[in-house]
Amino acid sequence: MKEYKFKPIGYVKTKAESLPRHWSVSDVEGEIVIKPEYQPGLRDIKAGDKIVVIFCFHKSPAFSPEKLIQKPPHLNETRGVFSTCSPHRPNPIGLSVLEVIDVRDNIIKVRRLDMYDGTSILDIKPYIEYKPEGE
Repeated sequence: MKEYKFKPIGYVKTKAESLPRHWSVSDVEGEIVIKPEYQPGLRDIKAGDKIVVIFCFHKSPAFSPEKLIQKPPHLNETRGVFSTCSPHRPNPIGLSVLEVIDVRDNIIKVRRLDMYDGTSILDIKPYIEYKPEGE
């Protein structure tokens, strides 16, 4: 299989000292600062939108095989890594759904952060809610 190398498109800026474990339980606000050359790509993002942010777990230790099975802190059982949101993963890639508060130039102000200050952003995608046909 082919290997891939990614370059960050920006980073997280937040003053939060502590962060919730997951975006779904977070009210933390901060900013996604995008490199100026990517600013035109933010054109259609606006306040009220939800965005999917793909990022790098830059503070996680290197992955090792014993982390294939982990005990999440909120459960009383072990789970396979691919059924958890653990930052200890074969590829240190995270995903969060954030609420857009504002967009100015190359900065997206967001809520629901679960990323540390300085976290590298790899990509941003629109959040599209699944709606089964007929609903």
